[in-house]
Amino acid sequence: MDRTSTTFDYLVKLLILGDGKVGKTSILLRFTEDYFPTSHIQTLGIDFKLKLQTIEGKMYKFQVWDTAGQERFRKLTTAYYKNAKGIILVFDVSRKESFEMVTFWMSEIQKHALEGVVKVLVGNQIDKENREVARQEGKSKADELGVEYFETSAKTGVGIEELFRYMAINTRLVEDSKVIDPRNSVKLKKESPKKRCCSKS
Repeated sequence: MDRTSTTFDYLVKLLILGDGKVGKTSILLRFTEDYFPTSHIQTLGIDFKLKLQTIEGKMYKFQVWDTAGQERFRKLTTAYYKNAKGIILVFDVSRKESFEMVTFWMSEIQKHALEGVVKVLVGNQIDKENREVARQEGKSKADELGVEYFETSAKTGVGIEELFRYMAINTRLVEDSKVIDPRNSVKLKKESPKKRCCSKS
C-alpha cells in the first residue's frame, strides 16, 4: 500500500522531543518501519516520516517529526511546535541526566506549543539492565506535569504501538470536540496494552 497517498480520516501531527541519544529516532523507526538501528543515528535539525494505520475502524495518517536534542538545534525545532497536535517527550531510563532535563523540555513545550496539545512523557530503553530511573519515578514526574506516562523499548518494540495508539485516539478526541484545552473538557484515555486492534501498514 502507498503509505502517503491513501485517503485517511484523521491527520495526526506528532513531534518527538528530548535530549540527544535517548532513542527518539529509534522510536520513530520502530513505529513507522518496524526497524531498529543497531548504531546511533544522530538527527541533524529535524526529520519526519509518514505512516497510515487503521485504529477503531478509522484510517489515521501519522506525520511524525523527529527533532535533534542538541542545544545548537533548539531554535530550529521550536518552529515546529505550533504545528503539532501531540508531543512525545522522551528520556532514557538508563541515563538519569536525560530524566532531569524533562522539566526543561516541558517548559519549552509550554512556551512554544499550542494550548491544549496532547502531551505524554516516555521512558525509553527499558530493555537496558543499567536502569537509573525507576518506573514509579517516571510516573510521579508525569503526574506532576499532568500528562500520561509510557515506557518503551524501541529495540524490542515494547510499548510502541500502545504509545502511538494513545496519541492517535486522544488527538482525535481533541479535534472532534473543538475545545481549547483537553484537560478541562475532554477525558484523555489510556487503554490497556492488552487491547490490540491496530493493523500495521
